[in-house]
Amino acid sequence: MTVYFIGAGPGAPDLITVRGLRLIERCPVCLYAGSLVPEETVRAAPEGAIVKDTAPMHLDEIIAEIEAAHARGEDVARVHSGDPSIYGAIAEQMRRLDALGIPYDVVPGVPAFAATAARLKTELTLPEIAQTIIITRTEMKASSMPEFETLEILGKSRATLAIHLSIRNLAHVRDTLAPYYGEDCPVVVAYRSTWPDELFIRTTLKDMAEEVRKAKITRTALIMIGRVFGHVEFRDSDLYNSDFSHVLRNVGKKKKKAAK
Repeated sequence: MTVYFIGAGPGAPDLITVRGLRLIERCPVCLYAGSLVPEETVRAAPEGAIVKDTAPMHLDEIIAEIEAAHARGEDVARVHSGDPSIYGAIAEQMRRLDALGIPYDVVPGVPAFAATAARLKTELTLPEIAQTIIITRTEMKASSMPEFETLEILGKSRATLAIHLSIRNLAHVRDTLAPYYGEDCPVVVAYRSTWPDELFIRTTLKDMAEEVRKAKITRTALIMIGRVFGHVEFRDSDLYNSDFSHVLRNVGKKKKKAAK
Protein backbone atom coordinates (compact mmCIF):
# COMPACT_ATOMS: atom_id res chain seq x y z
CA MET A 1 0.00 0.00 0.00
CA THR A 2 0.96 3.65 -0.28
CA VAL A 3 -0.03 6.80 1.59
CA TYR A 4 -0.64 9.71 -0.77
CA PHE A 5 -0.25 13.18 0.69
CA ILE A 6 -2.51 15.20 -1.59
CA GLY A 7 -2.74 18.97 -1.91
CA ALA A 8 -6.43 19.71 -2.42
CA GLY A 9 -5.87 23.34 -3.38
CA PRO A 10 -7.19 26.52 -1.74
CA GLY A 11 -10.85 25.52 -1.39
CA ALA A 12 -12.76 25.33 -4.66
CA PRO A 13 -13.22 21.57 -5.28
CA ASP A 14 -12.39 21.89 -8.98
CA LEU A 15 -8.95 23.33 -8.24
CA ILE A 16 -7.55 20.00 -7.08
CA THR A 17 -5.14 18.41 -9.58
CA VAL A 18 -6.35 15.60 -11.82
CA ARG A 19 -3.81 13.28 -10.19
CA GLY A 20 -5.02 14.15 -6.70
CA LEU A 21 -8.67 13.61 -7.60
CA ARG A 22 -7.98 10.27 -9.27
CA LEU A 23 -6.21 9.05 -6.15
CA ILE A 24 -9.09 10.06 -3.90
CA GLU A 25 -11.46 8.25 -6.25
CA ARG A 26 -9.63 4.94 -5.85
CA CYS A 27 -8.20 4.94 -2.30
CA PRO A 28 -10.25 2.88 0.18
CA VAL A 29 -9.15 5.17 3.03
CA CYS A 30 -9.39 8.98 2.95
CA LEU A 31 -8.10 11.11 5.82
CA TYR A 32 -8.70 14.80 5.20
CA ALA A 33 -8.07 18.07 7.03
CA GLY A 34 -11.70 19.09 7.33
CA SER A 35 -11.06 22.57 8.69
CA LEU A 36 -9.77 23.69 5.28
CA VAL A 37 -10.66 20.93 2.80
CA PRO A 38 -14.33 21.03 1.70
CA GLU A 39 -16.35 17.84 2.09
CA GLU A 40 -17.26 18.02 -1.60
CA THR A 41 -13.64 17.22 -2.47
CA VAL A 42 -13.62 13.92 -0.57
CA ARG A 43 -17.07 12.87 -1.75
CA ALA A 44 -15.15 11.46 -4.70
CA ALA A 45 -13.92 8.64 -2.44
CA PRO A 46 -15.17 5.21 -3.59
CA GLU A 47 -18.34 3.70 -2.14
CA GLY A 48 -17.62 2.02 1.17
CA ALA A 49 -14.36 3.93 1.73
CA ILE A 50 -13.33 4.99 5.22
CA VAL A 51 -13.50 8.80 5.19
CA LYS A 52 -12.38 10.67 8.31
CA ASP A 53 -11.95 14.34 9.14
CA THR A 54 -8.60 14.67 10.96
CA ALA A 55 -9.21 18.20 12.25
CA PRO A 56 -10.12 16.96 15.76
CA MET A 57 -7.44 14.24 15.74
CA HIS A 58 -3.87 14.43 17.07
CA LEU A 59 -0.82 13.01 15.32
CA ASP A 60 -0.81 9.65 17.12
CA GLU A 61 -4.44 9.04 16.15
CA ILE A 62 -3.77 9.90 12.50
CA ILE A 63 -0.77 7.58 12.35
CA ALA A 64 -2.80 4.83 14.01
CA GLU A 65 -5.38 5.06 11.20
CA ILE A 66 -2.61 4.82 8.62
CA GLU A 67 -1.02 1.84 10.41
CA ALA A 68 -4.37 0.06 10.40
CA ALA A 69 -4.75 0.70 6.67
CA HIS A 70 -1.21 -0.55 6.10
CA ALA A 71 -2.04 -3.77 7.94
CA ARG A 72 -5.06 -4.25 5.65
CA GLY A 73 -3.01 -3.43 2.55
CA GLU A 74 -5.19 -0.42 1.70
CA ASP A 75 -3.95 2.79 0.05
CA VAL A 76 -4.59 6.03 1.93
CA ALA A 77 -5.47 9.43 0.49
CA ARG A 78 -4.15 11.90 3.10
CA VAL A 79 -5.72 15.14 1.91
CA HIS A 80 -4.37 18.53 2.98
CA SER A 81 -5.37 22.03 1.93
CA GLY A 82 -3.41 24.15 -0.54
CA ASP A 83 -0.03 22.67 -1.36
CA PRO A 84 1.18 20.22 1.29
CA SER A 85 4.74 21.57 1.17
CA ILE A 86 3.65 24.88 2.76
CA TYR A 87 2.53 24.75 6.42
CA GLY A 88 1.11 21.31 5.75
CA ALA A 89 2.63 19.53 8.77
CA ILE A 90 3.43 16.59 6.50
CA ALA A 91 7.11 16.37 7.44
CA GLU A 92 6.29 15.04 10.90
CA GLN A 93 3.88 12.51 9.42
CA MET A 94 6.43 11.35 6.85
CA ARG A 95 9.02 11.00 9.62
CA ARG A 96 6.67 8.66 11.47
CA LEU A 97 5.97 6.67 8.30
CA ASP A 98 9.70 6.35 7.60
CA ALA A 99 10.18 4.88 11.07
CA LEU A 100 7.33 2.42 10.47
CA GLY A 101 8.50 1.45 7.00
CA ILE A 102 5.23 2.64 5.40
CA PRO A 103 5.66 3.95 1.82
CA TYR A 104 4.24 7.31 0.79
CA ASP A 105 4.15 9.79 -2.06
CA VAL A 106 3.29 13.50 -2.33
CA VAL A 107 0.96 15.17 -4.83
CA PRO A 108 1.29 18.97 -5.10
CA GLY A 109 -1.65 21.36 -5.03
CA VAL A 110 -2.51 24.99 -5.79
CA PRO A 111 -1.21 27.14 -2.89
CA ALA A 112 -3.37 29.86 -1.35
CA PHE A 113 -1.10 32.71 -2.44
CA ALA A 114 -1.31 31.64 -6.10
CA ALA A 115 -5.09 31.20 -5.92
CA THR A 116 -5.42 34.65 -4.36
CA ALA A 117 -3.33 36.26 -7.10
CA ALA A 118 -5.53 34.54 -9.68
CA ARG A 119 -8.74 35.77 -8.08
CA LEU A 120 -7.30 39.29 -7.93
CA LYS A 121 -6.05 39.04 -11.53
CA THR A 122 -2.67 40.20 -10.31
CA GLU A 123 0.85 39.18 -11.24
CA LEU A 124 3.02 38.98 -8.14
CA THR A 125 6.27 39.68 -10.01
CA LEU A 126 6.30 42.86 -12.08
CA PRO A 127 9.40 44.13 -13.91
CA GLU A 128 11.42 46.52 -11.72
CA ILE A 129 8.68 46.51 -9.05
CA ALA A 130 9.01 43.07 -7.45
CA GLN A 131 10.80 39.93 -8.58
CA THR A 132 10.63 38.02 -5.31
CA ILE A 133 7.75 36.46 -3.38
CA ILE A 134 8.25 35.61 0.29
CA ILE A 135 5.87 33.16 1.94
CA THR A 136 6.05 33.46 5.71
CA ARG A 137 4.13 33.85 8.95
CA THR A 138 4.59 35.64 12.24
CA GLU A 139 5.27 34.22 15.66
CA MET A 140 2.11 33.58 17.66
CA LYS A 141 0.85 30.44 19.42
CA ALA A 142 2.53 28.00 17.05
CA SER A 143 6.25 27.24 16.91
CA SER A 144 8.63 30.18 17.11
CA MET A 145 10.21 31.72 14.03
CA PRO A 146 13.85 30.92 13.22
CA GLU A 147 16.23 33.67 14.32
CA PHE A 148 17.01 34.90 10.80
CA GLU A 149 13.43 34.77 9.49
CA THR A 150 11.83 37.51 11.56
CA LEU A 151 9.42 39.82 9.75
CA GLU A 152 11.81 42.72 10.23
CA ILE A 153 14.61 40.89 8.41
CA LEU A 154 12.32 39.73 5.59
CA GLY A 155 10.71 43.15 5.31
CA LYS A 156 14.00 44.77 4.38
CA SER A 157 13.72 43.04 0.99
CA ARG A 158 10.53 44.98 0.11
CA ALA A 159 9.48 41.87 -1.81
CA THR A 160 5.88 40.78 -2.33
CA LEU A 161 4.83 39.15 0.94
CA ALA A 162 2.31 36.37 1.51
CA ILE A 163 1.85 36.17 5.27
CA HIS A 164 0.00 33.16 6.64
CA LEU A 165 -1.42 32.45 10.10
CA SER A 166 -1.14 36.06 11.24
CA ILE A 167 -4.58 37.66 10.97
CA ARG A 168 -4.58 38.32 14.73
CA ASN A 169 -1.14 39.88 14.60
CA LEU A 170 -1.83 42.81 12.28
CA ALA A 171 -0.53 45.53 14.60
CA HIS A 172 2.85 43.81 14.70
CA VAL A 173 2.84 43.36 10.92
CA ARG A 174 2.04 47.05 10.37
CA ASP A 175 4.58 48.38 12.87
CA THR A 176 7.34 46.10 11.61
CA LEU A 177 6.86 46.65 7.88
CA ALA A 178 5.88 50.33 7.70
CA PRO A 179 9.50 51.59 7.87
CA TYR A 180 10.35 49.53 4.75
CA TYR A 181 7.13 49.47 2.72
CA GLY A 182 5.53 52.73 3.86
CA GLU A 183 2.16 53.04 5.57
CA ASP A 184 0.51 53.62 2.19
CA CYS A 185 1.73 50.28 0.80
CA PRO A 186 -1.14 48.29 -0.76
CA VAL A 187 -2.41 45.29 1.19
CA VAL A 188 -4.94 42.62 0.30
CA VAL A 189 -6.40 40.54 3.08
CA ALA A 190 -7.81 37.41 1.44
CA TYR A 191 -10.38 35.46 3.44
CA ARG A 192 -11.04 31.91 2.18
CA SER A 193 -9.96 32.49 -1.42
CA THR A 194 -12.01 30.47 -3.95
CA TRP A 195 -14.61 29.41 -1.35
CA PRO A 196 -18.25 30.55 -1.87
CA ASP A 197 -17.88 33.03 1.01
CA GLU A 198 -14.51 34.44 -0.08
CA LEU A 199 -13.78 38.05 0.78
CA PHE A 200 -10.96 40.36 -0.32
CA ILE A 201 -10.18 43.53 1.57
CA ARG A 202 -8.08 46.00 -0.42
CA THR A 203 -6.45 48.38 2.00
CA THR A 204 -3.08 49.72 3.17
CA LEU A 205 -0.61 48.83 5.88
CA LYS A 206 -1.91 51.75 7.92
CA ASP A 207 -5.58 50.84 7.72
CA MET A 208 -5.60 47.03 7.43
CA ALA A 209 -6.12 46.27 11.13
CA GLU A 210 -9.17 48.52 11.30
CA GLU A 211 -10.63 47.16 8.06
CA VAL A 212 -10.19 43.57 9.22
CA ARG A 213 -11.77 44.41 12.57
CA LYS A 214 -14.80 45.88 10.79
CA ALA A 215 -15.12 42.74 8.66
CA LYS A 216 -14.87 40.56 11.80
CA ILE A 217 -12.28 38.27 10.25
CA THR A 218 -10.41 36.26 12.88
CA ARG A 219 -9.06 33.21 11.00
CA THR A 220 -8.47 31.55 7.63
CA ALA A 221 -7.07 34.67 5.98
CA LEU A 222 -3.91 35.43 4.03
CA ILE A 223 -2.21 38.83 4.17
CA MET A 224 -0.68 39.91 0.85
CA ILE A 225 1.57 42.98 0.92
CA GLY A 226 3.44 44.74 -1.86
CA ARG A 227 3.47 47.46 -4.49
CA VAL A 228 2.25 44.97 -7.12
CA PHE A 229 -1.25 45.30 -5.64
CA GLY A 230 -1.51 49.02 -6.32
CA HIS A 231 -2.02 51.06 -9.49
CA VAL A 232 1.65 50.93 -10.35
CA GLU A 233 3.40 51.79 -13.61
CA PHE A 234 5.76 49.09 -14.86
CA ARG A 235 7.54 48.38 -18.11
CA ASP A 236 6.83 45.38 -20.32
CA SER A 237 9.02 42.37 -19.65
CA ASP A 238 11.60 41.26 -22.21
CA LEU A 239 9.94 37.88 -22.62
CA TYR A 240 7.81 38.94 -25.59
CA ASN A 241 9.81 42.01 -26.63
CA SER A 242 10.26 41.89 -30.42
CA ASP A 243 13.82 43.25 -30.12
CA PHE A 244 14.89 40.78 -27.45
CA SER A 245 16.48 37.54 -28.63
CA HIS A 246 16.74 34.26 -26.79
CA VAL A 247 17.33 30.63 -27.63
CA LEU A 248 13.79 30.20 -29.01
CA ARG A 249 13.66 33.54 -30.80
CA ASN A 250 16.92 34.76 -32.35
CA VAL A 251 16.19 38.31 -33.48
CA GLY A 252 19.60 38.83 -35.11
CA LYS A 253 19.28 35.86 -37.46
CA LYS A 254 15.73 36.84 -38.38
CA LYS A 255 16.85 40.38 -39.25
CA LYS A 256 19.71 39.05 -41.44
CA LYS A 257 17.35 36.73 -43.31
CA ALA A 258 14.90 39.57 -43.80
CA ALA A 259 17.69 41.78 -45.20
CA LYS A 260 18.56 39.14 -47.83
